[in-house]
Amino acid sequence: MRQTLRTVRAVCPHDCPDTCSIHVTVDDATGRAVKVRGNPDHPFTAGFLCAKVNRYLDRVYHPERLQYPQRRVGRKGEGCFERISWSDAIATIASNIRRISDEHGPQAILPYSYAGTMGKVQGSSLDRRFFHRLGASLLDRTICASAGSAGSDITFGPNRRAAIDPEAAVDCKLIINWGSNTSVTNMHFWRIEHEARKRGAKIITIDPYRSPTAQKSDQWIPIRPGTDAALALGVMHILVRDGLQDQEYLDQYCDGSETLQQRALSEYPPEKVSTITGLEVATIEQFAAEYGTTRPSLIRLNYGLQRHGGGGMAVRTITCLPAFTGDWRHPGAGALLSTSKEFPGNADALERPDQIPPGTRTINMTQLAEALNGELPGPPVQMIVVYNSNPGSIAPNQSKVIRGFEREDLFTVVMEHFLTDTARYADILLPATTQLEHWDVHTAYGHLDLQVNAPSIAPLAEAKPNTEVFRLLAKAMNFEPELFDVSDEDLIREWLGSHEITLDRLVKEGPIRVVPAHFAPFAQGNFGTQSGKCNLASPLPNYTPPHEDPQTKPALAAKYPLQLLTPPSPTFLNSTFVNVDHLRNEASEPTVELNAADAGTRSILDGDRVTIFNSRGRFQAKAMISDNVKPGVAVSTGCWWSKYTADGANVNATTSTALTDFGAGATFFDNLVEIQKL
Repeated sequence: MRQTLRTVRAVCPHDCPDTCSIHVTVDDATGRAVKVRGNPDHPFTAGFLCAKVNRYLDRVYHPERLQYPQRRVGRKGEGCFERISWSDAIATIASNIRRISDEHGPQAILPYSYAGTMGKVQGSSLDRRFFHRLGASLLDRTICASAGSAGSDITFGPNRRAAIDPEAAVDCKLIINWGSNTSVTNMHFWRIEHEARKRGAKIITIDPYRSPTAQKSDQWIPIRPGTDAALALGVMHILVRDGLQDQEYLDQYCDGSETLQQRALSEYPPEKVSTITGLEVATIEQFAAEYGTTRPSLIRLNYGLQRHGGGGMAVRTITCLPAFTGDWRHPGAGALLSTSKEFPGNADALERPDQIPPGTRTINMTQLAEALNGELPGPPVQMIVVYNSNPGSIAPNQSKVIRGFEREDLFTVVMEHFLTDTARYADILLPATTQLEHWDVHTAYGHLDLQVNAPSIAPLAEAKPNTEVFRLLAKAMNFEPELFDVSDEDLIREWLGSHEITLDRLVKEGPIRVVPAHFAPFAQGNFGTQSGKCNLASPLPNYTPPHEDPQTKPALAAKYPLQLLTPPSPTFLNSTFVNVDHLRNEASEPTVELNAADAGTRSILDGDRVTIFNSRGRFQAKAMISDNVKPGVAVSTGCWWSKYTADGANVNATTSTALTDFGAGATFFDNLVEIQKL
């Protein structure tokens, strides 16, 4: 049969700052996608994809892909289901919504979703309308970025964020990856960093773990976990002490610089900062001097460094530093956390918060363990609808989350591609479309191009987009048609509003940049604060220790002396892609890296099977003895599905549901454990 090939523009939907532009080749003779490759015309992602998405068709056409609606027939967690029709599935869900609403009130129903897709339409449109109209509990989506976002918002104002023109960073002379494993989690920006280095730039990585990025950098600064704010204040101390600050920028474009300078000078001398951070005084002095004398410089910070008790303040403090050096004057310099606030779009038009009944409670998704076990105010959760997420793997305090899902009185609906850890506990399991099978519109948080994703192929088997599921549920609940009888294309138009970038333009032209080239948002102030200036004083930056800090919690550290970090595995994206054979085989098995000194006191040899534990739970892994971590620190990448682990648990068996100081975010990296040889 002769192939009839065409190319469709698509967008990577996953939770990654790069938001790659993709070309999908489709054989019209068979209706199958036959190739996925990077868009060579996209300036930022430059025609190449990560190892995960480069073989995205392995996910789309995976033999274990869910194809039909199913009803549970075994015990919860067994993963035993029978096929049913869509009409039966929708009727069953609607019947349980009515029953629970009548018996307990609609706030006993909880939606649970996050960034399984970053698309505005499949991620946060008709789903939000449905639950708002129903009066269900609201979900505070805090599990990834809320602490850092809140900390950044304090410095820049609520409608701006620490952002630069990433493509212009090629002209920087010093690039600091602060808590960012950029070469893995932001690989197209690493390309820009590498090009800057070829032009003479130095790359420094500040991280408790010698990550792949730290290994490739010119210098690794192995800071103790959760102490980043102290280092930032120590740098400010040295800048002011040595007269290296850009006083003109501070005076003209900042509020409160004098107060912050006084705090840094009086409270954070290098000797004190050394004690807190575990860094040598000479290292702190050298780093501050280089940062103070090298223009232009960029700090690429990421959300990993905010996942501890003082995480919001850490990001707030670090994002004050470019005001001290005046780096905001230069395109591509300053600090980069997220470009997301630079995009147009009307979220309220999609989500319709006007439909939320007054007094509706909000449940923090980080505290799902407590929510499912009846430990939060308000009615106990009697029904949960999970989509775009896999909380059975990724939520903290995994064992307690699973106990909640095991409740026989909890009615669980899961919309998924595969039988994940969460899907195994579903009462009704619905097959979802992948990115190649639906419409969506995408912003980015690592570049400045708006993109639309057109469907490349028809939905496989009986899979449906999230939007279609909520249209069906709304009809079954007799909700107002005017809220739900709207196509996905029209939802994109509603989100875009009257902006000059239209759906037609995006389809015709491909990615469209939303700001001019050589973007320097704060070169002349223009911060999003009420005064228009960078807020340096309210609240005054300070160091807040982690909740589980060996220096401030010596009794806890005596039982559990190791600070465990649990970053994503380079071959997975959180729990996504774990079931793709070639990626899982590359990851091999769960591991934990620890320093030789810590291994020696525990009689652990390289390759030994060990258990990592604390009062919340335990999981097993293979020990890797390494100088990639300093004594007192251990690293175990996740999140493995239970079916692929020796004991049915992953790193989140030990993580805590405690919240950050700002933004009520997750504290995954605020976790004291002990390790024993099996």
